[in-house]
Amino acid sequence: MNRIIREYTFASGTRLQLVEGDITQEHVDAIVNAANAYLKHGAGVAGAIIQQGGSQIQTESDAWVQKYGPVSHAKPAYTGGGRLACRYVIHAVGPVWGEGEDDAKLATAIFGALATAEELRLVSLSFPAISTGIFGFPKERAAQIYLAVVRSYIGQHPNTSLKQIRLTLFDQTTLEAFIKIWESQGLAGAGLME
Repeated sequence: MNRIIREYTFASGTRLQLVEGDITQEHVDAIVNAANAYLKHGAGVAGAIIQQGGSQIQTESDAWVQKYGPVSHAKPAYTGGGRLACRYVIHAVGPVWGEGEDDAKLATAIFGALATAEELRLVSLSFPAISTGIFGFPKERAAQIYLAVVRSYIGQHPNTSLKQIRLTLFDQTTLEAFIKIWESQGLAGAGLME
């Protein structure tokens, strides 16, 4: 069962939560998939989403790419949630570590997923740690970017439809990296849950 490890409430009322668990088990409006540009969901988070959500997510993804072309870092694709508890899967393309402008590409992917959720008028959204698996992005560096982008997005969109943003992390190493950065940025105070 997914468990909230840390929680912070912004002045706008939006809650940012650090969650230990399986993103495919999240009961939110949408989950974010760590996708590739062609939405071929084979391994990692993407593979788990297809395994739990069903092949219709891949079918919808193929149709998206056929209609719109490869997915960019800035503009994620989205599909239905299939058999998952969420209504949508937002397919965000993160960078492969070392390909250049990695920080900017990850920040753009996170911001794009938040903006897509906003366009869909969603209330709750759950992210994995995009690019930190097989794409090799350093976990602590990714955590810094996540927190900076979410803070920036909420600052720019104080009336956002998003009231709950969750960072749902499966493995202990990633979770520990995100907790370390969370606490170093002073988010350990308001709304902290142990």
